[in-house]
Amino acid sequence: MTEVNDLILISVDDHLVEPRDMFDGRLATKFADAAPRISLTPDGADVWVFNGTVIPNIGLNAVAGKPKSEYGVEPTAFDEMRPGCFDIAERIKDMDAGGVLASMCFPSFPGFAARLFSACADKDLALAVLQAYNNWHIEAWCGVAPDRFIPMGLPIIWDPELAAAEVRRLARMGVHSVTFTENPHKLGYPSFHDPHWDPLWRACCEEEVVVSIHLGSSGELVVTAPDAPIDVMITLQPMNICQAAADLLWSRIPKNFPTLRIALSEGGAGWIPYFLDRADRTYEMHHQWTGQDFGDMLPSDVFRRHFLTCFISDPVGVRLRDLIGIDNIAWECDYPHSDSSWPKAPEEVASVLQGVSQNEIDKITHENAMRWYSFDPFANRSRADSTVGALRATASGHDTSTRSFDKGRFQRQVGMSAAEIASKATA
Repeated sequence: MTEVNDLILISVDDHLVEPRDMFDGRLATKFADAAPRISLTPDGADVWVFNGTVIPNIGLNAVAGKPKSEYGVEPTAFDEMRPGCFDIAERIKDMDAGGVLASMCFPSFPGFAARLFSACADKDLALAVLQAYNNWHIEAWCGVAPDRFIPMGLPIIWDPELAAAEVRRLARMGVHSVTFTENPHKLGYPSFHDPHWDPLWRACCEEEVVVSIHLGSSGELVVTAPDAPIDVMITLQPMNICQAAADLLWSRIPKNFPTLRIALSEGGAGWIPYFLDRADRTYEMHHQWTGQDFGDMLPSDVFRRHFLTCFISDPVGVRLRDLIGIDNIAWECDYPHSDSSWPKAPEEVASVLQGVSQNEIDKITHENAMRWYSFDPFANRSRADSTVGALRATASGHDTSTRSFDKGRFQRQVGMSAAEIASKATA
């Protein structure tokens, strides 16, 4: 039986809400006035403003500690979130109380692939702001507790040579993860099938940097019909990642860059065995006329060489772990998003892992994350001090109770269509 307190948990997909002062002192004087800034709307929401674009803090992105009845996508303010969403000291307390040893945090307001910055016509400003963001993330967020955070860099998607140079700069700072879009074509750039991106892939291979692709990073969510209920979109969210996996698997990338590693963040795992079976069948039946050639490998072999799959709570995926590849599965908490079960994530994953061997539990909960992201939290701390039980013991008295943050500003989203929700979530 899986003992909750003995687990060591590394989450490969969490999120942060950027604090209002993150750019202070991080930009040259000529760019300071144009830096992203927080503005207060007339109805009391805190929104980011940059390059003529207003980006709200979407409610679903920061619901940790709230009752589910207050979930929604309307813009929110900092005082309507747990401080752990944006305050690094409070985040560490929340991690301790939630039994999470280490975390990799995706961005919020710039978009998962920094598409907000890429849309800026002044590319010198865009580059300065993006690098300032990366420096802040490495120094002021991850740098506070290097044994607790896997640093992640934003990509320069408007120029592959600059993107490669930024990967190398980040690698010198100890970064082994960079975000990227699940579909660059949707953002107006060449697709995964174009050699345009080769400098970036080459740099990631040479610097051992994982390309971490989060669902929704193309700016689109699967919506079946304008009047479909929101439940349809939420159910189909992993399909964005499924599409990206197929696009990448059949692209020229695995053949030309055999050491490139790609993480499919927040995509779940239960669908993967069928996906691999279908890919192998497609190859066996059609490669002679489509021209695909994996040599003596099948697509499923190529997938296991290149892809890390990540899940929050996926009992089906865990039961089918041998068909996925036990070295290709990692756990994620998704704090402070609406799919997270913080602070009871350890209890949830322990339930999912019942009947799994200790060796496999260790791989899923932390060892695969350490290996894929070149991350060693035990360099300066003992394993005994890293368990769920040990971390929670240090957080005694920290308030993790569910409480209302709603100030009555919001009209609940009951009855809103999937298209209406998607327009807000990807604005």
